[in-house]
Amino acid sequence: MSKVVIVGGVAGGMSAATRLRRLDENAEIIIFEKGPYVSFANCGLPYYVSGEIADRDKLLVQTPETLYDRFRLDVRPHTEVLAINSEDKTVSVKHNGEVSTESYDKLILSPGARPFVPEISGLSECNNVYTLRNVPDLDKIMERIDGSHPKEAVVVGAGFIGIEMAENLKHRGINVTIVEKAPHVLPPLDEEMAAFVQNELRENGVKVITSQSAVAFKEEGRIVVLEDGSELTTDMTVMSIGVQPENRLAQSAGIELGFRGGILVDENYETNLSDVYAVGDAIVVKNQITGSDALISLASPANRQGRQVADVIAGMKRKNKGSIGTAIVRVFGLAAASAGLNERMAKMAGLNVASVHTLSSSHASYYPGATDITLKLVFNPKDGTIYGAQGVGSKGVDKRIDIISTAIKAGLTVHDLPELEFTYAPPFGSAKDPVNMIGYAALNVMEGMSESVQWHELNEEIENGAVLLDVRSEAELETSGRFPNSINIPLNNLRDRVNELDKNQAYVISCRSGQRSYIGERMLKQLGYKVKNLDGAFALYQTVKPEELENLKLEEIEIV
Repeated sequence: MSKVVIVGGVAGGMSAATRLRRLDENAEIIIFEKGPYVSFANCGLPYYVSGEIADRDKLLVQTPETLYDRFRLDVRPHTEVLAINSEDKTVSVKHNGEVSTESYDKLILSPGARPFVPEISGLSECNNVYTLRNVPDLDKIMERIDGSHPKEAVVVGAGFIGIEMAENLKHRGINVTIVEKAPHVLPPLDEEMAAFVQNELRENGVKVITSQSAVAFKEEGRIVVLEDGSELTTDMTVMSIGVQPENRLAQSAGIELGFRGGILVDENYETNLSDVYAVGDAIVVKNQITGSDALISLASPANRQGRQVADVIAGMKRKNKGSIGTAIVRVFGLAAASAGLNERMAKMAGLNVASVHTLSSSHASYYPGATDITLKLVFNPKDGTIYGAQGVGSKGVDKRIDIISTAIKAGLTVHDLPELEFTYAPPFGSAKDPVNMIGYAALNVMEGMSESVQWHELNEEIENGAVLLDVRSEAELETSGRFPNSINIPLNNLRDRVNELDKNQAYVISCRSGQRSYIGERMLKQLGYKVKNLDGAFALYQTVKPEELENLKLEEIEIV
């Protein structure tokens, strides 16, 4: 009978333990958990803050008692593993102040990650600064909210957890300010896609400060000082800057560490120490797209890794293939999701990169309740390799990003996206799904049917002499806004009025979403005009650069 010791529970550790039991009824399986809870829904913690999850017990997925009854697992909470002695295959553990030794045949480390909190002046004197990683963290936050009834809160860091905390604190009636060091919220998204999230936050009363970090706390945490010297008054602060691998036990045992201190494992999840394995947020994984080292702290990969390491220990052939980092967050009435590389990451990796944006409906536009979905696809314009995708919208974003994530994992290319077949009825989707549509748009770029101008390239095109041609209707211009000083010829009138354009002049054509302007681009090119399509068109530009609509360097154009 083999003896397997697991350090840490939650996603990776408990997935390993329960899978191993299903594979080996006779194995002795012991789980040491430093904290009080071995299996809890850490992704659900922010929603208890607002009361959206009303019952705290719902966050506790399993208890030591239920795990013993069903799986005969020996779960020991409040037990810290102090040291690993790989030579005699033992661990030293501390429980209730007493230290003992436990032997193992196989050891699985699933220590997770801990919040990253930089050294900030005055932090040690604060009693109102919190992180949120586990249930005890949540209890401290709730004690503050229920006991002191704070009116002002600051969230430092606008990643997924920071955004969720801002939303749920706001739902509690607290005034919230988000401070983010990056130029925009949700750094995994590109700037123009994050702009939708930033607008949603502000429209719901959350103050957003970007390109700033917290550098000091004053008055025992009641004042947060930013790097530009400005100060924020707060009753509580949540630090959500990010996480770092919990590697201290591994490091002290002589286990090799790699990228940003993550635990190095091979394709079987084994460390450099024989019979010592590691899974979850603490390990270095391979980004499946670039092959580079990465840390991906997400529940789905951790669960998969736990199951796979159990398979390996049981003698089954399973390989650690890596991850691409698919994630989603709700922001009030909006969802924002991403899979794979964003455009910035792809360019930093030295890849040949193109991108397209589409604006589609969540289901058939004529059926009531349809809402907009903005998708972005990042791809190789030569061979169609899909590097990543991002999506924002009220409904249906998860479905579309999950599909593209699956396509990336399966090695499909841009050429395959129009071929994908989806269930269709008006309440659920469109005959040409948004995923099909963004595939068509990318193919148009790849095959030279369309030349696109990105939102951040428009000013340069105009400075180089291009004229902006808007093919929306006059009614749309009046209700939605317009590019100042641009030419307006509605698409349906373009053929009849084409002689008003100059074949020696370069044009950038735009509509609301980019679809009608693409039709206009094809028409004009076949008639001998020089024209490029503004990718994402007015809707995207208006979202990401609303202040520049009045500052575009467009000269007055007279239609001859």
